Parts: sequence; structure tokens; C-alpha cells
Amino acid sequence: MSTALPPMHAALSVLGTMAGQYLASQAQAAQAQPTAPQPAVGTSFPGPKAAQTSNLCDACHAKPKYFDGTKTHSFCSKTCAAQVRNRGAATNPPKKRKGTNPAPQLCDYCHKQPKHNDGITTHSFCSKTCAQNAKAAGIVSAPAKSVVPTFNALVTALTTLPFRPVKNGCLICGNPKKKGHFCSQACNSKATKKAPVLLEVPQGHDTFGSVSDQFKASWRHQTPCPTVRRVYKVIGHPSSITKYEAYRAQVEARGNFAATGRSPGNENRRWHGTTRECLLGDNGNSTLCSSQTCSLCRILHTSYSLSLFGKKTGWGRFGAGIYTSSTSSKSNDYSNNAKPSRLKAILLNKVIVGRGFKMMQDNTSLTAPPPGYDSVLAEVAVGGSLNYDELVCYTENAIRPSYLVMYDA
Repeated sequence: MSTALPPMHAALSVLGTMAGQYLASQAQAAQAQPTAPQPAVGTSFPGPKAAQTSNLCDACHAKPKYFDGTKTHSFCSKTCAAQVRNRGAATNPPKKRKGTNPAPQLCDYCHKQPKHNDGITTHSFCSKTCAQNAKAAGIVSAPAKSVVPTFNALVTALTTLPFRPVKNGCLICGNPKKKGHFCSQACNSKATKKAPVLLEVPQGHDTFGSVSDQFKASWRHQTPCPTVRRVYKVIGHPSSITKYEAYRAQVEARGNFAATGRSPGNENRRWHGTTRECLLGDNGNSTLCSSQTCSLCRILHTSYSLSLFGKKTGWGRFGAGIYTSSTSSKSNDYSNNAKPSRLKAILLNKVIVGRGFKMMQDNTSLTAPPPGYDSVLAEVAVGGSLNYDELVCYTENAIRPSYLVMYDA
């Protein structure tokens, strides 16, 4: 959000004129008081040497007044002009009217932070992040309010840097995040109240980079890796997340993985491809559809269900389980669009691996991992039946979708 400023000589001309008018009004007010008179415009403020040379700056008395080729201004620079303005604000603070305490104009998206003002225009949002999120959500903002620049506003606009939003900020309001994807419990609560919901991650955000980098690094098929276009953070229902975290705690208690430098429960990120009947994810569309046969939206609504095993593929190499892979191109083979689209969808999930049982040959009769294990790790090996790895879990609470990734079809 930026507003073009007038050329420097024109800006200084306005500063000089407005400063002169300001000081003249102060002098007239002072003449009506029995106190000591204020110096009139064009005279010097008493300095250390009480210099009275009219060609010197009225504020610093050290440098010549600025001449723009046609007019001599009252000050040598905008810095001195600002000092005069600050003196007047300190000695003549504005009086508050009784019963008036205007509330700050809050951002039209997060309703938490003040709207950004660049000195001349008050914009609809507090940051570029909120502006982007609002656009994705289809929120139409009111036209930005422009005002005639005042003396203070013009000095501020000339002396401050352009507004820059936090690069890796909160996905709700754009403020610096403290933990996870949010800056505060308030923003976290705002997201979970709408769960299940998708929050688009802006390109350039560190989370976008982490997810897209994993997609590229794990593309192992002999085909060009597609470009990731959008990443959405999946906010699951609190009750669903609680069940997942409880299962993770149980697996961690059995395996004590954190003590060996691994994540609690030996949690990993794995890919899963499925069928998309709607256009979720296209052009910023983050609304889940209501179709009971759209596999993608069903997973995002309620997570994975073992009752749906085999309905799409008809079988599984390692029995009735939930299949994921560390290879994005492997999961891409199962990503399908029921409607024409230039993008495909894939889910990046958090999965509790725990203690994985390694297998190289098919076993379609499995309904659980071998005793003492939490999952099956199907690995590629010479003489084995797999070309790419697979991770199979047999407990619904062992997996939750974490990100929806949209990439070129």
C-alpha cells in the first residue's frame, strides 16, 4: 500500500507555507494573553547566540533558509520544519471534548489491529497479509479514505519508510507469530471456532517454502516436478485433534522416541492423493463441499476413515489400512479431478509412525501391524514388490491432514 508523494521542492513549499500559517496563528493567540509574546513569523527563535539574521533557518539558526528557485522558505529542511511542529504540539496540546473518545478504525479482516495509514490514506486493512486473506475469502473492502494532507501528515509521509508487513506472520492477522501458525491464543481460537477450515498460506511465507520444498525434494518419478501454486493450512476440529494427540502420547509412552532425538510418537509428514469432485483449492476457494462422495472434502471434514478402504482402488498391498508415502510423485498417481481443472490436489499429513515394521513383499490380509509394532513401512528393495515407499497405519487416530497443496496438473 503506497501513495505517490509530491516532488520534494513542492512538498517543502507546502511545509514552509503551512508552518508559517501555524506560527502566525500562535502569535495572534499570544497577543491576547498577558504572558510574554511569541515571536512573529519571519523572526528568529532565541538561540544560544540570539542570532537575528533573517536569511538563517527560523528553527536551527545555523543553515540558510531553503530556496527552491522561486521562493525562500522559513526553514532549511523538513527536519527543522518537523521540530517546529513538535514544539507547537508540546506547548499547545489539543483539547479533548467531553464525551468524545473515538475508537480506532480496525482492520476489515482481523478486526484487531488498526487500519494502516500512510500519512495521507487510511486503507481497509492493517497489513498486506490481511488484504490477501480478505481477497481469498471474498471480502469486499470499503474504498480507502483519502484526506487533504495536514502539516503533521505531510511531514510524517516524507520522513517515514513505506509500510512492510511481517513476512512470516500469523495466518489470521499477519502479526509476528509466537508458536505454530498464530500470534496469540485469540487468533488460534478464532481459527478453531470455524474448524474444519482452510487458511491459505501466502507465497513467501516460511511455511509455504517448507511444504513446497518437501513436495519438490520427494518427487522421484522420471517426470518434471509440477509447480506448487497454493498451500492451505488445515485447521481440524479440536475434538479430532485431541484424539490424535492422545494416541501420539500413548505411542510415545511405549517407544520413548523423543529421548532418541526423534519427534514424539515418531511423528512424520507423509503425502496422500485422493479424488476431488469439487474445485476446492482453485483460485483461493477454501470452502469444503458437502458431497458425501468427494473423498478430499470428506477427509478434511472428518479425517481418514478405515471404512472407506478399498472403495477406490479395490485392494491394498498391505491390507486394510490408510496408505501414505514420503514420495510426492507416488501419491500424485492417486490424485484425480472429477471436474476439469488446471490444478491437482494432494494432502500432506502428520502421521504417528511409532515403531514401524519393515516389509518388502505384499501381504493383502493385514488388518493391523504385527504385535509390538504401530505401523507398516513398505520399503523398496531388490526382489521386492514396490517401486516406491509406502507407510500404512491401521488406526484412524494415527493420521490427520495438515496441509492441502495445489499444483499444476
